Amino acid sequence: MSERQAAGGAADVDAGALAETLERARAEARAIPRLTDGADLDVDTAYRVQRAGIDLRLAGGERLAGVKMGFTSRAKMVQMGVDDVIWGLLTDAMLVESAVDAGRLIHPRIEPEIAYLIGRPVRSAADVDAAVAGVAVGFEVLDSRYRDFSFTLPDVVADNASASGYGVGAWHDPSRVGSTANLGMLMEIDGRAVQTGSSAAILGEPARSLPAAARLAEEAGIVLEPGWVVLAGAATAAVPLPAGAHVRVTASRLGSVEVTT
Repeated sequence: MSERQAAGGAADVDAGALAETLERARAEARAIPRLTDGADLDVDTAYRVQRAGIDLRLAGGERLAGVKMGFTSRAKMVQMGVDDVIWGLLTDAMLVESAVDAGRLIHPRIEPEIAYLIGRPVRSAADVDAAVAGVAVGFEVLDSRYRDFSFTLPDVVADNASASGYGVGAWHDPSRVGSTANLGMLMEIDGRAVQTGSSAAILGEPARSLPAAARLAEEAGIVLEPGWVVLAGAATAAVPLPAGAHVRVTASRLGSVEVTT
């Protein structure tokens, strides 16, 4: 049984109020104490806070654009004491075309990703493999709203799994790319290699994140829509994202994607 399944009720927690606290912190780029320092927050309730926060962004005119997977390495699962992945939701406002304003973030970090493009509606895990229309190298910009980048499992879930922004390179036909199980990956900042690794760090094969994403979406009553992106998880540890930097992420057979700050 996963920690999410085993968690208790915490019915007295005001998910909407906690979501507003996190959203204000994001908008003001202001670090706040962990929610669990003042609230009896379990993982199920944390997902309610996450969803309420996304609803605030949708009410402000943003649109859902995909999902991001977290804790997709065995080492991270062990560190956090869980046996299942977590997820967050992406909106169109999180898409980074060419530049990210690190000055508007609290603890900006960046990590290399493998991204998948959804080509048809996905209503269950059984649908997802046939629904993938593209695969690309990508990156995710992380930004925890918590002071000192310190959080518990419920805290990070409530904070939309630290999602802040993402970018993807050119989309490739999955049938031409073949297996994504062991693609060499490199992340450079200002021409200097800061992380090297393999896509195998993502559940052994990044594509395994797809049924997990579909399962969690189904549990949440969400359909993965055509045009949505699934970020499969980080291939390496995230690194701080300084202002005035040029970042390039490269993956074997997938090319590269670049971003500046």
